[in-house]
Amino acid sequence: MATKKAAAAATLTITLKKSLIGSNKKQIATAESLGLKKIGDKTVQPDNATTKGKLVVIGHLVEVNA
Repeated sequence: MATKKAAAAATLTITLKKSLIGSNKKQIATAESLGLKKIGDKTVQPDNATTKGKLVVIGHLVEVNA
């Protein structure tokens, strides 16, 4: 039971704060892979290495809350 609670708590809320206009194709594809298309879009993603790698690419466009 304790492991399920720990897994559920390990999430990140990601909000797109800046426009994707003018961003390169890799940044746009990364944002869309996270489910972010418009400014203000929010998504909840697991806190793992894959998600953190995506945030390295578009970290300047998003706001992250634990």
